[in-house]
Amino acid sequence: MRIIGGTAAGTILKVPKGFDVRPTPDLVRQAIFNSLGARVAGARVLELFAGTGALSLECLSRGATHAVCVEKSSKHALFIRQNLDAARLSKTSLDIRVQDAFAALS
Repeated sequence: MRIIGGTAAGTILKVPKGFDVRPTPDLVRQAIFNSLGARVAGARVLELFAGTGALSLECLSRGATHAVCVEKSSKHALFIRQNLDAARLSKTSLDIRVQDAFAALS
């Protein structure tokens, strides 16, 4: 897994072993961001069931101003923090909430 576009393009993302996390494949993310185009720049992003944080990090890399990742597992939240560091993106641009996604929505 890697970030495919923006300032952090090419950054390899860490992924937990096993089947607890099913990261969005590079080709799927590329299709999503090709259809979103320039709308990502300046956006605020909410990623539920964040896993590795790949979608949020991709958005930040492409110019989103802020992202919130909601992930129930504290182990997986650690991977998101490590991936943020690896991507060399601003720590203040990403909030990680360790809680159930359905509780976070309310």
